Amino acid sequence: MDYRVEQLAAAAQLPVDTLRFYQARGLLPPPRREGRIAVYTDLHLERLTRIRSLQQQGFSLSQIQRVLEQPADGSEEPLLAALIEETVGERTLSREAFAAESGMPEVMIVAAERAGLFEPVLVDGEPRFVEADLGMARAGLMLLEAGIPLQELLELSSRHAQNVQAACDAAIDLFDDSIRKRGAEADDETTARIFREMLPQATRLVALHFQRTLVARALDRFRDKQEHGALAEALAATESAQLDVEVTWR
Repeated sequence: MDYRVEQLAAAAQLPVDTLRFYQARGLLPPPRREGRIAVYTDLHLERLTRIRSLQQQGFSLSQIQRVLEQPADGSEEPLLAALIEETVGERTLSREAFAAESGMPEVMIVAAERAGLFEPVLVDGEPRFVEADLGMARAGLMLLEAGIPLQELLELSSRHAQNVQAACDAAIDLFDDSIRKRGAEADDETTARIFREMLPQATRLVALHFQRTLVARALDRFRDKQEHGALAEALAATESAQLDVEVTWR
């Protein structure tokens, strides 16, 4: 069946602007053209239904785009279930509730979203925040209270987020090539189980490496600067302690 954009929007129960936004993001394939008229098909409607289903399960648009790029052979379903379990957790929060519970003003939350630090999931068109966002917000507020300027913190965090995204994409590719695509050697349920087991260990590895590198480089910078003796002493105490990161999943 063929649809014009307004008909497709009505069939999908979505605003026309949302369809155009999905198309601009690469989530929805472009329509065919009949003169000046854009013509959509049932394949577009199926794609919109899939997007909506993933949103309701708690996936962000960037995650949905990566899912949609994979072959639709059904083999990804157990892994998707594991991703939903680990990503969404027990609850999501509206922006207003997130601001109230985190103590972060909404205007600051919006600024952090624009910097790429928070990426709320869309549930029925409403942006929702997860538990991990709460932890990040509270940690960020502690840094601000210690005297770190907001704009500089946002700029640094944005740079870090971009580097993390690139590293995570490479890690996903490595997992996909090494485990998910091994065919008979790892069935779907086994792949999902391995993912659940690897996720906290990978998180711990990254967190410990970042903490160790930060401490070591700070020590190198301030070791010979007597005017920063108190900071050097604090860092030395941190270096001598056993670094530990607790990673738990709800």
